Amino acid sequence: MAKTRKPSAQLSREKLADMYTKMMQTRRFEEKVAYFFSRGMVHGTTHLCIGQEASAIGAVGALGDDDWMASTHRGHGHSIAKGLDINRMMAELLGKSTGYCKGKGGSMHISDLSSGHLGANGIVGGGIPIATGAAISVMQLGEDRIVLCFFGDGAINEGTFHESLNLASAWHLPIIYICENNQYGMSMSTARATNVEDLSVRASSYGIPGVRVDGNDVFAVYDTVSAARDHVRKNGPYFIVSETYRHMGHSKSDANRYRTKDEIAEWKKRDPIPRMRAYLEGAGGFAPEEVDAMEKRASDDIEAAVSFAQSSPDPELTDLPTDVYAD
Repeated sequence: MAKTRKPSAQLSREKLADMYTKMMQTRRFEEKVAYFFSRGMVHGTTHLCIGQEASAIGAVGALGDDDWMASTHRGHGHSIAKGLDINRMMAELLGKSTGYCKGKGGSMHISDLSSGHLGANGIVGGGIPIATGAAISVMQLGEDRIVLCFFGDGAINEGTFHESLNLASAWHLPIIYICENNQYGMSMSTARATNVEDLSVRASSYGIPGVRVDGNDVFAVYDTVSAARDHVRKNGPYFIVSETYRHMGHSKSDANRYRTKDEIAEWKKRDPIPRMRAYLEGAGGFAPEEVDAMEKRASDDIEAAVSFAQSSPDPELTDLPTDVYAD
């Protein structure tokens, strides 16, 4: 098993426990969603981030409370990392009126502006210009915050990526662009889609820093985003490529026939959760029973969210035309 390295900064026990608990909440949330989807209880499709938990929790964990974040169609981990209510997330997945979009948005459209979550997005690369626009507003209003924009490797060949990075560079916007390279854009491997081994070199085209990081090492991600946050507040945009891997298919309709069992097994040796647990029980100074308690809390939180969602009312037909237009 690959090892998680020690974080550069001294993190409190509370911070370490919070990060691990959120990683476990994300894993258990996704496993529960997969179970519900297999039984036809989740409408539409869903994209699971099992295997990518360190990328989400490490990156968002480095943000300030007032910082903005834009997510993707594979965004449940981002939402949990930003502190969204898991009860309301589960309710949204099950189409209940108590969900974040009142049961109308489903898996790919969870958002909460009050938490600094600009929203997930069902369009590949669709969140990049939204986040860039948010960074423009931060600059114009003179606010002391930055924007973190998640997207996948499939988005780096979209026009929105290039146009947004060019604009952000020209205007020195306070934004971190983070590409979660899980090695496949749907069924197309990154190696076949792009003739560049290190995707972070694309940043040089726009005169901004670009780095690649082990996205399955929660502290490597945390340290990288922390350094990037300091940079963008003074100098403008930053581009990070977080190298990770999704254990499941692209979506729940994916037969997953384009990669081998050996490849998946090899990446599972780098699973971020056992890597962090090993750190906590070693250099982190946590007793095994303390880590067990975090895992139990995470499982209990998901079961409580399921109970909340299942007991929540369905949306009323009279609510169908609401939330279509801005007030």
